[in-house]
Amino acid sequence: MELLESKANTKSTYIYIFIIGIVLIAFNLRPAITSMGPLVGMIQEDVGLTHWSAGLLMSLPLVVFAIMSPLVPKIANRLTNELTLIIGLTLLLIGITIRSIPMTFFLFTGTLLAGLGISIGNVLLPAVVKEKFPKKFGLMTSVYSTSMGLIASLASGISIPLAINLNLGWQGAQIVWTIPVVVAILVWILLRKYNSRDSSGIQQKERAASNTMWRTPLAWQIAIFMGFQSFLFYVTISWLPEILHSHGLSMEAAGWLLSFTQLVGLPASFFIPVLAGRSQSQIWIAFMLGICSIVGYSGLLLGSSYPILIVSIALIGIALGGAFPLALSYIGLRARNANQAAELSGMTQSTGYLLAAVGPLFMGYLFDMAHSWTIPIITLILVSVVVMIFGMLSGRNRYV
Repeated sequence: MELLESKANTKSTYIYIFIIGIVLIAFNLRPAITSMGPLVGMIQEDVGLTHWSAGLLMSLPLVVFAIMSPLVPKIANRLTNELTLIIGLTLLLIGITIRSIPMTFFLFTGTLLAGLGISIGNVLLPAVVKEKFPKKFGLMTSVYSTSMGLIASLASGISIPLAINLNLGWQGAQIVWTIPVVVAILVWILLRKYNSRDSSGIQQKERAASNTMWRTPLAWQIAIFMGFQSFLFYVTISWLPEILHSHGLSMEAAGWLLSFTQLVGLPASFFIPVLAGRSQSQIWIAFMLGICSIVGYSGLLLGSSYPILIVSIALIGIALGGAFPLALSYIGLRARNANQAAELSGMTQSTGYLLAAVGPLFMGYLFDMAHSWTIPIITLILVSVVVMIFGMLSGRNRYV
């Protein structure tokens, strides 16, 4: 009896530590990217980067995500999920450290390594959640997607205070983000030691799934949904301040409204996966988010008054805040097991980040051609329609 109680307590402790480990992975998937934006000017001045080089530096992680994502399940197939995540975190730690050296070579090499590390976490996090919490997938997706949103906003907000107010410089402001990486590595080493006999990586006998995922219509529907919602997110993050500035707002006010856009989406980021997990079909969720997106971006065309802009930005924030975790939810809900979840995650995130990397550049090109934001905003409205349609197709109660 005592032995059974001891085993139960050990298992309970493992689950709690595993949840902490998931949150710590989520904490480390965005700061290395979102903390860079506010510091780009300081980096350019210190290292001597051109605007083109600075833009490449910001886009490099997204390109790495697109290339690396399909390969991650194959790596986890040969190792385990735990060991692969530890490798990813180690690459992230080395990358952040290296790119704090004020030389162009180290800056780009470190960013490349950080991108490789983050891409591993991006792909495997839905898979490990599907494996360990198949009946609580929606709730756990809410937990880690909201954690990602919170830490991403925090990283953007405190980068300048860390660099200037605490006199750490842009290098020190980057090194700070190695602390949660080190903590996460230690936790996952502990989890791997506990779970060493379980070998929770992708099972060898299930390898065949990787050969068929790219030929599955439902997988492509989810991939297109993931891709174009990523397109909308990164275009909005990149260009919303300029769009608002064109309506007469100061850049400072536009910057605060961009923060508001991210913060207003946090409740949606938490509740959407919970609702998705409790519903057999998620069509209605995708439809409502699509309507918010269409109306929100349409309001930017009519943004002649401050109240209209505020309402539009709130709707955009809800749409973007809910669409990403819904896409993550689809990865688990449309997959039968952790292996399929990993393969689907790799495929959809590869497509998503490829479009995300193209999006800001494409919108900038449209603005240069038209010399106004009208055509780019109309394009965002059309993309919102595409996101809604493929979100609804992905929301049907089916498996890949």
